[in-house]
Parts: sequence; structure tokens; C-alpha cells
Amino acid sequence: MAKHDNVTPYEASDLTKKKQVEQMFDNISPKYDLLNRILSGGIDIQWRKDVIKMVQSAKPATILDIATGTGDLAIMMAKNTNAQITGLDLSAGMLEVGRKKVEAEGLNNRVTMIQGDSENLPFEDNSFDCITVSFGVRNFENLEKGLSEIRRILKPGGTFIILEFSYPTSFPMKQLYTFYSKNILPAIGKLISKDQSAYTYLPDSVAAFPHGEEMKNILKNVNFTQPIDKKLTFGIASIYKSVK
Repeated sequence: MAKHDNVTPYEASDLTKKKQVEQMFDNISPKYDLLNRILSGGIDIQWRKDVIKMVQSAKPATILDIATGTGDLAIMMAKNTNAQITGLDLSAGMLEVGRKKVEAEGLNNRVTMIQGDSENLPFEDNSFDCITVSFGVRNFENLEKGLSEIRRILKPGGTFIILEFSYPTSFPMKQLYTFYSKNILPAIGKLISKDQSAYTYLPDSVAAFPHGEEMKNILKNVNFTQPIDKKLTFGIASIYKSVK
């Protein structure tokens, strides 16, 4: 297994990474949206808007949002496209929050939320025009297996978009980000979510995860074409777009 596949939320746990990630998100789901806004200063909303522009340019009729969590991106896509959207996530706790948000927005006829495994997707080959994953590929137990599954269910010519944390490489942002992620982020995460491991896992998993050219090469290895990457906010996050 690759190094990034071995980073887990609970080091002392005997559970698989997949089960640990599911447990972690169930634990933090009630406070997840609040923590997202606090820890990112709200900038994650702008990052999702950048994803929306790419989705709109693909003009999809059907979209699958993997690792949909509480449905932020799925809801934004429903409001900004005419597509039918399926949100899939491992965590029942996150989906429970997401379904309430979808209902509150009056989008039950446009957004369907289901529990499922990104590495064993419950869909037939060539099912979706566009597939998105925001802040989720980092949590895959086996990255290449998950990406291959995504390619299987994407229609030929379909668009695949990843939004994921990356690691700044330039001074002083690299040093500032390292200090923030190792010291401030876990402290705030523990205070609000009561799960310190979740917000220690986040920076550890980001540091171990491939980004930039390495990530584009992984996409090529599983036969996605035309991979491009767009760095966001000094390289704190990146968008990767590719085609089947």
C-alpha cells in the first residue's frame, strides 16, 4: 500500500482505515459544518464555487458527488446546474445532517443522498456525466482502487473533478500552514468536536497525500486523460480535473 493509504484517524484502533474514517465522521458530524467554516475562515465556500464553474462547463445531466458529507457541494451544484445529483458517503451521521439540509433547501427532487463505499460503488458502468469528490479522496483506503471505480461508472468523455487539500511549498505560507495545522487546528477541533484524533488525522493525511504532478500522474495511471490542476489560496487546496 502507498504511504498515504496507511494514515488512519485512530492509531490504536484495529479497524480498517475505511471503518475508522466512517467512525470518525459519525463522531464529528453534528459539528462538522461549524468546524469547516471556523477552520477555513469560510474560504472553502469559494473553493467549491471554483469547482461549480468547472461542473457547469461540462453541462452534465447526472452528477455523482462522492464523499458528499453533509452535502455542501451537492446542494451548490443543484442550485447552479440542471443536473440530477446523487450524493454518496460512508458515514450515516454525515448523511443524516446532509438530508436535513437538502430538505430545508427544498431540493429532495434533485438531490438523493445514499450510504455507500467509494471503492465499491453501487452503480453500473458508464452511469454519470460528471463525478466530483471534495475533501474525500484523501480518506480512501486504497486510492488507485477508488479512482478506478470512479472511472468505471463515469460515462466516456465524462468529467471527473477532485477538490482536495494540498501542501503549500513556498515560504512563508509553508511554515505558517505547518504551524497552524499542527498546533491550532487540532486544538480547535478537539474543543468543538470532542474528537482530537479527527483533527490530528487531517493534517497528517494532508502531509502524506500526493499533490500537483504526483496526483496528476496517479490519475493518468488509472487511465484518466487530460489531467489539469489548479492551486487555490497559496496551494492550501487544489482542484484536479480529468476526463474519461
